[in-house]
Amino acid sequence: MKVLSLTEPFATLILEKKKYIETRSWKTDYRGTLYIHSSMTKPSKKDLKDKELMSLVDNKNMNFGNIICKCNLVDCIYMTKEYVEKMKKKNYQEYICGEYKEGRYAWIVEDIEIIKPIKAKGQLGIWNYFNEFEIMNLMENIEYGWMDKQGNKYNTVDESYSNNYILQSPKEILKNKVGVCWDQVELERYYFKGNDWNIKTYFIVYYDNDKCPTHTFLTFEKGNKYYWFEHSWERFRGIHEYTTLKYLLLDVRNKFIKYELNDVYEKNNLCIYNYKKPKYHINVLDFYKHCESGINILLEDK
Repeated sequence: MKVLSLTEPFATLILEKKKYIETRSWKTDYRGTLYIHSSMTKPSKKDLKDKELMSLVDNKNMNFGNIICKCNLVDCIYMTKEYVEKMKKKNYQEYICGEYKEGRYAWIVEDIEIIKPIKAKGQLGIWNYFNEFEIMNLMENIEYGWMDKQGNKYNTVDESYSNNYILQSPKEILKNKVGVCWDQVELERYYFKGNDWNIKTYFIVYYDNDKCPTHTFLTFEKGNKYYWFEHSWERFRGIHEYTTLKYLLLDVRNKFIKYELNDVYEKNNLCIYNYKKPKYHINVLDFYKHCESGINILLEDK
C-alpha cells in the first residue's frame, strides 16, 4: 500500500474529514489510493498554541505511529498567489489546516475511510507498507546467486566467490533478481523498513579454518510472538513462529548444525551475531568483519 506520513493534528484532521488538502513543498505525479500515517512526532508548540486549528480535533486521542485511514489522491495543484488568496477567503478551514504559500503544492484527497490502525514507523515521502506475507511474495522474484565486481551474475557459489563477490544494494538486487542470503536479507530489511516490528538481522558462522560456512536471516516481533523470516534457505523457506526469541535462535542454530554442518562441529567455533545494516558494495572479508562487530549472541540449550 502507498502511505504518506503526517504529523499531528493533521493526520487526525484527515481521518475526521475536516481536511481534504495536504500541502507540500514538492509535487507528486501519483494518483490513487493513499493511506495516511500519523507519525511519532508530537505536535509542534506552534500548532498546539493555534486555538483555531486545535479546536477542530476536539482534543481527541491521536494515533501516533499508526496508519489510520485511507483516501484517494486525485490531484496535485501548484499554488499561485491567486490560489492562496482564494483558499483564505472561500475555504478558511482548509487554509488553517495547511501551509498555503505561492510555489507550494496542494494535494487533493477524496473518499476518506477509517481503517483499523496499523502500527508503523513511517518514512519520508510516499512510501510502501508491506505485511510479512506480501514481502514473502515479493521475494519470490529473487533467485539464489551473486554478482561479482564486474557486474557478472552467478547462480552457484564457486571458488571465485571469496575474491569477487560484492554486497548489492536493494535496488541492485531488484534489478539483477539474484542474491545470496547476505543480499536477500538487505532486500528484506528494505521491505520491512516501515514496519514497527522490532526487526533484527543475524549472521551465523562456523569457523572451520576453511570455508567458514555462514547464513544470514531476519527476525521480527509481532503481537508478542517472534518470527523467523526465511527466503534464501530454500529448505526452510517461509515465516516461522516462536514464543521467544531464544527458541527462534536455537531452532535456526540447530538446523544450521544439522543441514549445513552435518552435525559435525566444535561448539566454541559456532557463533551468532546480531548485526546492523552494512555498507553496500563491500567484499566478503569486510562483510564478515561488519557482522563480527555486532553483538555476539550466547545461547544455552536450556
